[in-house]
Amino acid sequence: MKKEFVVIGLGRFGGSIVSELVRLGADVMAIDSHSERVDEYAKIATQAIIADTTDEEVIKSLGIRNFEHVIVAIGENIQASILTTLILKELGVKQVTVKAQNDYHAKVLKRIGADHIIHPERDMAIRIANNMMSNNVLDYLELSDEHSIMEIKASERIAGFSIKDLDIRANYGINIVGIKRDETILISPNAEEKILLGDVLLVIGADVDINRFVKKTMG
Repeated sequence: MKKEFVVIGLGRFGGSIVSELVRLGADVMAIDSHSERVDEYAKIATQAIIADTTDEEVIKSLGIRNFEHVIVAIGENIQASILTTLILKELGVKQVTVKAQNDYHAKVLKRIGADHIIHPERDMAIRIANNMMSNNVLDYLELSDEHSIMEIKASERIAGFSIKDLDIRANYGINIVGIKRDETILISPNAEEKILLGDVLLVIGADVDINRFVKKTMG
């Protein structure tokens, strides 16, 4: 059975979500209040509809509450984003993911029950900054304002040492939750596992602690 999603707001971010979900084989109802945006995605999405989602009756008529996951990607109109999210949660939609414009917007969304809140511009900026600061940081995923998962390429400084030798948890307060090695991934590696040059470490912890680890061991 195909997964079904609703994407509300077909700006650059919402449109990209629609295209990627369809590429991955999902059914997607794409909604926007602007006809030109709906026309653009009519050939991509399963359904493309012009609608004002701040109107509860409109949302009910479209049957959106029957979808398990709705992505609210409304751009600059914070009020429309909040009202849409509120209606969706009141109607009982199980998973509502919302794009936040700023921290205040995110706080309001959290308070009214949004299940997942994303900051695409901020997340991308942080990812780029981390990559620029160290060639060893390959990717970055923000878990909260202060915690992340990073993919870090092992340097010569730590190659040949085991996780136990480095005592990363005690020295830096972070955890290696996986090691990518060639085509394999070691999940929750044993403390005796030796790190090889070129391994990619999946590290989780507070940003300040991960950055301290990168500076001391990857420079």
